[in-house]
Amino acid sequence: MTVFSPLLDVLADVPDPRRAEGKLYTLPYVLLFAILAIVTGCNSYRGIVTFIAVHRRRLNAVFGLNWRRAPARTAVRYILQGLDPAAVEEAFRHHAALLQASRATPGQGSIALDGKTLRGSFDKFNDRAAAQVLSAFASDTALVLAHMDIAQRSNEIPAAQTLLAEPGVADGAIITLDALHCQKIFRRRSRSQRSPDRRGQGQPADPAPASPRGRGHHDTARVCPQPRQGPQPRRTPHRHRL
Repeated sequence: MTVFSPLLDVLADVPDPRRAEGKLYTLPYVLLFAILAIVTGCNSYRGIVTFIAVHRRRLNAVFGLNWRRAPARTAVRYILQGLDPAAVEEAFRHHAALLQASRATPGQGSIALDGKTLRGSFDKFNDRAAAQVLSAFASDTALVLAHMDIAQRSNEIPAAQTLLAEPGVADGAIITLDALHCQKIFRRRSRSQRSPDRRGQGQPADPAPASPRGRGHHDTARVCPQPRQGPQPRRTPHRHRL
């Protein structure tokens, strides 16, 4: 199909985790059908298999395939879990760059960086917090150009710096960020020496000066108590004679 040809071409560059004798279903079509199933509302491996089984004849006619049945749920799970996340992200970025180049308006564009929490990613059984993803959104074409995972014990600041440093993400565009990124001093210590940053935690503009007497000396200050004030005389109300 001509509409999905560019997406199939970039999905063909994703390495296949299966062995040569186990490739009954072509990987680009499995990934494409999984994407279509997720777009229609499926959020599980069983839902992806159900989508392919229901629309199998139509998918065979449109894409020129000869699938006799939908792949098993375990096969879809094995394929998706065995993929390289970096390769999949590179394929999506390539496809987004192609769409951006064909739909972008002349002039300087704008890209918004914002972090979102993935719905349903919280895992209470394995004690795993909800996953957060930083996205680069092109305002003029309404396309997501890139994604990046945010570490659990971090925030959007280091992820945004890494994302902007990568080539092809925000070349020659106006970048908009949240107020969280308006900080003057960033910590330069190593990760092992750095305490976990809280979301919204800002850094002081001017650090406190060190003691001139040495590191081990502690300055003491004497606090004088305020003098007690005696009881105030009680004022009697003024009476007017009639």
